Amino acid sequence: MNEQTNEQTTDNSNAAVQPAVNNVATDQGELNPSNMGMLMDIPVTLSMELGRTRVSIRELMNFKSGSVVELQKMTDEPMDVLVNGTLVARGEAVVIDDRFGIRLTDVVSPMERVKNL
Repeated sequence: MNEQTNEQTTDNSNAAVQPAVNNVATDQGELNPSNMGMLMDIPVTLSMELGRTRVSIRELMNFKSGSVVELQKMTDEPMDVLVNGTLVARGEAVVIDDRFGIRLTDVVSPMERVKNL
């Protein structure tokens, strides 16, 4: 005696998978404005980097108040502007009402910024 089951199976092997978020850029490398709206309110960390240097742990342990650390960047070089650690622009320091600011002198293109996020 043959037993038959009434189970239905669904074959999804040919079903198209839709991404939760459409591409931000088009195939031609242009920004897709219709998809950018959902990204505009996401908070990011913007920071300015004055310079960098490498020190040994011995030097680091000898730091005290008043220690001076020489950076590799020259005084006439622009500061780096970073978003979540990714370079997005360069600029020069300014003072605005007793606060530091930065005047952007060179901005990475929007397409390059999106690629690097």
